[in-house]
Amino acid sequence: MPSRRHCRRRRALLALAPAVLPLAGLGAALPVRRAARAQPGISEPQPRLPEETLVIVSRDGARRHTFRVEVAVDPQQQMIGLMFRERVAPDEGMLFDWGSPRESSMWMRNTLVPLDMLFIAADGRIHRIAERTVPLSLAPVSSGGPVRATLELAGGTAERLDIRVGDRVLHRIFGTAP
Repeated sequence: MPSRRHCRRRRALLALAPAVLPLAGLGAALPVRRAARAQPGISEPQPRLPEETLVIVSRDGARRHTFRVEVAVDPQQQMIGLMFRERVAPDEGMLFDWGSPRESSMWMRNTLVPLDMLFIAADGRIHRIAERTVPLSLAPVSSGGPVRATLELAGGTAERLDIRVGDRVLHRIFGTAP
């Protein structure tokens, strides 16, 4: 039978767990938008970025979904992304153009709404989908391989529209403008 002292220590450690556990993944998330951590002055959404049309076509070609997406191309735009936005419309999103294929890792720091993250390979095929990411989380959300871009849509969009891995994204950065 454990001593009273042992039980008190265990209760004290368990009480600290909620404060300590979120920090466990912090180091892995920092490379994503490291500058956001270094710039505490970011406290509001960035102005809307230039918008373009993006279309997602199912593998069998039976379904087509059109979105108006803001395109984030420079590091400052990518660092802020959809932070502090109070909503993302069902037919809108943000496309992060990485310029060339690379491993992509995102987080939800200062992001107030759940998002679906679609990681898109250089040929325009959806490589991975992370659905309904958790607002304000510092946990990394990884592409699981090199991708050319990441598309953020309102949480639940992939399920609602039956968007799947392998579907094709039509947009100028993939050489497939709609």
